[in-house]
Amino acid sequence: MRLIISFATLFLSVILLQLSSGGLGPLDALSGFALNFSTTQIGLLGSAHFLGFFIGCWWAPRLMGSVGHSRGFAAFTALGTIGILGHVLTDSPPAWAALRIAQGMCVAGCYTVIEAWLQSKVTNETRGRAMGAYRVADIGASLVAQLLISVLEPAHYASYTLLAIFCSASLLPLTLTRLDQPETPEAPRLTPGLAWNRSPLAVAGVLVSALSGASFRMVGPIYGTEVGLATSQIAVFLAAYVAGGAASQLPVGWLADKFDRRTVLIWLSVAAIGSCILTATATNLSTGWIMANAALFGLTTFPIYSVSAAHAHDFAETHERVELSAALMFWYATGAIAAPWIAAQLIQWYGPPALFTMIGVGHAVLVVFGIIRMRARPAAEERTAYIYSPRTSFTVGRLMSRFRENKPDKPDKP
Repeated sequence: MRLIISFATLFLSVILLQLSSGGLGPLDALSGFALNFSTTQIGLLGSAHFLGFFIGCWWAPRLMGSVGHSRGFAAFTALGTIGILGHVLTDSPPAWAALRIAQGMCVAGCYTVIEAWLQSKVTNETRGRAMGAYRVADIGASLVAQLLISVLEPAHYASYTLLAIFCSASLLPLTLTRLDQPETPEAPRLTPGLAWNRSPLAVAGVLVSALSGASFRMVGPIYGTEVGLATSQIAVFLAAYVAGGAASQLPVGWLADKFDRRTVLIWLSVAAIGSCILTATATNLSTGWIMANAALFGLTTFPIYSVSAAHAHDFAETHERVELSAALMFWYATGAIAAPWIAAQLIQWYGPPALFTMIGVGHAVLVVFGIIRMRARPAAEERTAYIYSPRTSFTVGRLMSRFRENKPDKPDKP
């Protein structure tokens, strides 16, 4: 019971952290419009967030080694609170970008601490239940965070204060736990070339996943505003994307374990291209169709990272899994830094449909590259189990590695 309670405190911290960080991105986009930021400046805020995320992923294990888990979490939470509250002191786009770097560092650092704590406490008997609850807490809070936008007034101090309260409150459950702090795990070596060596297609997949997810979450509110959605409708639009992604996990996981994962990846991208074409070319779509298409977009693009990661791990040795997970996260962060700024720039030049045109082109490239890779080498004879791979920190691979050793049934040949 004590272990279950300790997990509950960690999950409560995850929920509060996600409510804070998940709501900040769309709120910044809408606030930027209210303050007459250019579309490019709004996109730069999303890129700044992922730059901070990358820095936090690299720095967090080292900080934990110096000051411990609780103090490290407190330091990153303070950075995040500063990054949110600083918005009400200035309306300068460069200053907001710097504040988003601080908030991105907070997200990566706090998740690193939480996942390191989970890793030290779970056993083989509790790992599955713990990770299932972790995924529900993370995705569920992300869904609620998107809906928060409907009640947060853009560019208003009360909106940013509420998100800062959530960020600060995430400190309480973890720091007040009565369990002893675990030993600090060794930081995984960051070797981006390992991912390319094991699977070039997996690297391409996580880059396209970043292109889709980071640009949609950070720049999607711009699209919604440009096509005439009200603030409350933009909240549902973003939530539909998250809901579609959550609904995709079980069926896509079943397909990825039964068929060649490259085939699954290609068909997901084909479906994503169809969704992008419909959104980019259709005119006068009803609000219902826009929401349904957002859900379809999430269903087809959300699992691409996990399928790509599973494909890469099929060609990896057991001792490489933690470093491979970190390498894949590196490539995702790299793509996520560039994607929002590029998407915003294209929208400024060519209008709202350019967002989905860019994403569709990325998926078309992935389809072609996937076909090329299928001809270059056969599928792995022995495969790891498909699992949902959170994109939270460089250390998440430690939690996932045990699951990957549970082999699925031998796949059918497509």
